[in-house]
Amino acid sequence: MRKLIFLPAAVLAAALLSTAVNAQGPGGDGPDWHHHHHGGALMHELHELNLTDAQQTSIKALVKTSHEQFKPQFETLMSQHQAFEAATPGSAAFQNAASSLATSAAAAASAHVQAEAALRTQIYALLTDTQKTQMATLQAQHQAKVAAWQASHAQPAN
Repeated sequence: MRKLIFLPAAVLAAALLSTAVNAQGPGGDGPDWHHHHHGGALMHELHELNLTDAQQTSIKALVKTSHEQFKPQFETLMSQHQAFEAATPGSAAFQNAASSLATSAAAAASAHVQAEAALRTQIYALLTDTQKTQMATLQAQHQAKVAAWQASHAQPAN
């Protein structure tokens, strides 16, 4: 049971960490355009669009703002996770910590998805029509690569 409760928190922490890494970059001033693997496909695709300096600056500001808005909730979630880890399994404190962490992790995951959707919408609005077309092509190519990888790694049915 402990692993089932920890999993959403770990996934959320990893997602937030990737956002934090993007927001900081090597110079601490925005997305790391040269190490796009930290931001997943979106940062890679944005890198491929040859963004103008103004677009890059705007996107960096949007990512930083998004990260800063979510940071308090992330810190609360991590605090609750520490309380969960410190509690003795089977105790009332453990059950309370588990319940609190599960509730907070679910709320944080939902909030993170909504924040990412809003961020992507804001970024998309900064793109030119040509860049939007390029983005759609790059996303389709990425999805095809993911599907090919999944097919090559699918386990045969017994």
